[in-house]
Amino acid sequence: MIDTSQKILNGWKLTRLGDVLSGIDAGVSPKALDRPARAHELGVLKVSAVTWNEFRPYENKALPNDFDATDCPRVRQGDLLLSRANTAELLAAPVIARDDYPNLLLSDKTLRLVPKREVGHASYLLHVLRTRAARRYFESHATGTSGSMRNVSQATICACPIPLPPLVEQWRIAAILDQAEALRAKRRHALAQLDTLTQSLFFNLFGDPDENPNGWPIQPVSAYVAEFQGGRSLEAEGSENAVTRNRVLKVSAVTGMVYRPEESKPVPDSYEPPAEHFVKAGDLLFSRANTTELVGAVAYVQTTPPNALLPDKLWRFVWRKPELADPLFVWVLFQTPAVRREIGRRATGTSGSMKNISQEKVYGIQTILPPIPLQREFAAQVSAVERLKASQWASLAKLDALFASLQHRTFRGEL
Repeated sequence: MIDTSQKILNGWKLTRLGDVLSGIDAGVSPKALDRPARAHELGVLKVSAVTWNEFRPYENKALPNDFDATDCPRVRQGDLLLSRANTAELLAAPVIARDDYPNLLLSDKTLRLVPKREVGHASYLLHVLRTRAARRYFESHATGTSGSMRNVSQATICACPIPLPPLVEQWRIAAILDQAEALRAKRRHALAQLDTLTQSLFFNLFGDPDENPNGWPIQPVSAYVAEFQGGRSLEAEGSENAVTRNRVLKVSAVTGMVYRPEESKPVPDSYEPPAEHFVKAGDLLFSRANTTELVGAVAYVQTTPPNALLPDKLWRFVWRKPELADPLFVWVLFQTPAVRREIGRRATGTSGSMKNISQEKVYGIQTILPPIPLQREFAAQVSAVERLKASQWASLAKLDALFASLQHRTFRGEL
């Protein structure tokens, strides 16, 4: 809950989000094609379009030509969008669309929050919904078991407590935080460009695994992976900021295909983990459970705190023959559309649940396996890109810390 002492501190009214909205528009759940929409085609948003603190219009699925979209809500410039279903960490993520997208439809899992113009400013609401207090509210009020997709109802969204200064103050706060967020967005864009470079290097050297134009040998994953080693599901010890000897990773530590050890929670000091549950530099990690778009995410561990533990939903690749597969090659291979699509096809779970994939089903995936000297040549190129990314990530971490401090001071009325 948002601290009601703010009312005393800066005179702002504490209200419910629903009191600031004139309505909430829900999307549709059509049967879509298994590819993004092309130019002039209709597409429906995936949850991942609103997950990563920015609107990603390319995260969509094309709709059949005969789909009747007459009454379906489209994405408009200035729309405040929010996901009503996702994992606990990513649930209710808000974004603002900066352009009109007349060919993109809201899905049933993406909601448009429509502020009352005379009461609420969309950009202010975006920032207040990203505060730690709002995040805690949605995580604690979500429905669904730990093994399923979590949901929040429109009633729960409307009941979210928020501080509401006068409209002119909302504009001022939004302007300050928008400028700070723009700096972070530039850094994230630079990182995205480096990710694109890595993919380009892969396709230039090996070709599209779907077509295999170079005729590389095709092997099941079991040819080069001996096993997947997982950890344990552990209850957090107190708050997420509690200081304990060890911390266990959350699934979100690998969700973005990048290792993020800060996405973790403290475990009791009384727990003595086995040595094989500690994450080590050089590990390649794989998420066996997540949403449809994110199950099977992989992340390579360049460096890691010595106290990071594997949970039960993250696996470590254990290599059968190091002379067959380079971890950096496999990391990028598992991010290609060909392998991502096959993981999604083999994952199990109902539409409203967390998707899971078994080790046996991963072992059976057929992939290209180029000669190891070529893999290592590619790995050297990836390592060079990763060094550039490490510098960018360090800069982004500083900007994130600065933004968090600025956000905290802003909502305490200190700016």
